[in-house]
Amino acid sequence: MIVIDPLRYQPPADLLAGRVILVTGASRGLGHAVALACARHGATVVLNARNLARLEAAYDEIVRAGLAEPALLPLDLDTAGWREYAHAASLIEKQLGRLDGIAHCASHLEKLSALETQSIDEWQRMLRVNLIAPFAINQVCSRLLRESPDASVVVTSETHASAPAAFWGGYAVSKAGLETLARIQSDEWSGAENLRINTVVPGPINSPLRGKTHPGENADALPSPGRLAPLYLYLIGSDSRGINGRTFYAQP
Repeated sequence: MIVIDPLRYQPPADLLAGRVILVTGASRGLGHAVALACARHGATVVLNARNLARLEAAYDEIVRAGLAEPALLPLDLDTAGWREYAHAASLIEKQLGRLDGIAHCASHLEKLSALETQSIDEWQRMLRVNLIAPFAINQVCSRLLRESPDASVVVTSETHASAPAAFWGGYAVSKAGLETLARIQSDEWSGAENLRINTVVPGPINSPLRGKTHPGENADALPSPGRLAPLYLYLIGSDSRGINGRTFYAQP
């Protein structure tokens, strides 16, 4: 495991020039910050979220900034099946012709509660969004990633994946599964010089999900999602080539 201060990395302006990067959960919070940062550093970003109006707002923000026109991928990770994921990969190939990276930023938490009160439906939603969706997206996009000269996948975990505690239930389990998935994928990609996958543990940040788990907290005292963007840029860009299967903590 690697502990790193993301602010120490200063990405060049053209870090992702010519690359196509898919960002899930791109309409708000961490996903929005990562998508905007990728666009600012030259990438054509595929914006994914379930809320079309928020996606269009993110699209407009990138276009108004004079950056490469992004692509919209409205897809509900809670309800999508194999056909929807395969169709999404097909659209990326048809419209953009390539895929050089994926930042899995979408996360879903029902509520903090005791295991005795959590329902099967709640567990299924968290597992579908937090674990099954990254697996499925990686799978359907694997051919495009393999065709890229330098492809990187980043998954977003959570501190309770490795330090489980009462009331985090299905969310902690789904994130622990995600970390295991990333380790398995990194091992399977270990012989490919152009493929890598790494994990980021953001820590407490001022995000909609944090507001859900800590409603009485002073959110302004927390780092903004944008402060974590340099770490994602480092892992997605070529400066991290050769780094595979690592876990990065975004805050000391």
